[in-house]
Amino acid sequence: MLRTLCRTGGLLLKSQRTVPRLWVTPAQQRWASSLPMNTLVLFVPQQEAWVVERMGRFHRILEPGLNFLIPVLDRIRYVQSLKEIVIDVPEQSAVSLDNVTLQIDGVLYLRILDPFKASYGVEDPEYAVTQLAQTTMRSELGKLTLDKVFRERESLNSNIVHSINQASDEWGIRCLRYEIKDIHVPPRVKESMQMQVEAERRKQAQILASEGEKAEQINKAAEWKRSCFSEVAEQYVSAFSNLAKESNTVLLPTNTGDVTGMVTQAMSIYSTLAKKNTAIPSLAPKSEDVSSTEEQTGNPSA
Repeated sequence: MLRTLCRTGGLLLKSQRTVPRLWVTPAQQRWASSLPMNTLVLFVPQQEAWVVERMGRFHRILEPGLNFLIPVLDRIRYVQSLKEIVIDVPEQSAVSLDNVTLQIDGVLYLRILDPFKASYGVEDPEYAVTQLAQTTMRSELGKLTLDKVFRERESLNSNIVHSINQASDEWGIRCLRYEIKDIHVPPRVKESMQMQVEAERRKQAQILASEGEKAEQINKAAEWKRSCFSEVAEQYVSAFSNLAKESNTVLLPTNTGDVTGMVTQAMSIYSTLAKKNTAIPSLAPKSEDVSSTEEQTGNPSA
């Protein structure tokens, strides 16, 4: 120290100054290296809040910009960052509703809204929020089964955030979001899940194969139906041609586009003609009957 004062002309450089740690508690030991010196003129950076105590009691919070202090009476006790803080939640074990042990970890995003509460409301804000996130995650996982844990991941994250914010309001901290990183299941449970997935895939494959066979049978039936209609239409046309050859009557269909109507009309015409052909021979008298009748009456025909 004496050599430094001699080299610098009796001035102690800022980079070589150290903050006395007699007044720093063990929980705030990590803040001691970042606390600024108690000088007359201070420049507070943006997105930071410096908590000042006067004679051991809270005095005020320095805002970003130029600030003045009384070096003997005032001192900076806490420096709180107002930026979004990212905290890794350590991996822990939890038991689901169906008694499956899971290893789960996550990431917590939070921000300090009230520097006074964050400084005096809790000893270590980050540690307190991390422990609260772990306990909340265990309690929320105990309400869900293993399948719902994987399906309802977003709702699980939102429930954890809501539970953390209910307790962290007294600390001046707001939890912005919580994200589950990894969920590890026991090897046996993982194997059973893999077998279940394979069984579901085989089931889906069988369903798709049966649907394909069904569609194929439907297509074959439709093709056979179309072929039958075309054959009936050909017979219908041939029947009309035969009628035209045997008679002078010309039959014109009313609707040439309706194959079913054409076939029905053709069948009705055919049945009508068949009845007429059978009725005409029965009405004509035979020659033998006519001759016998003339002999009995005595009136021979001319």
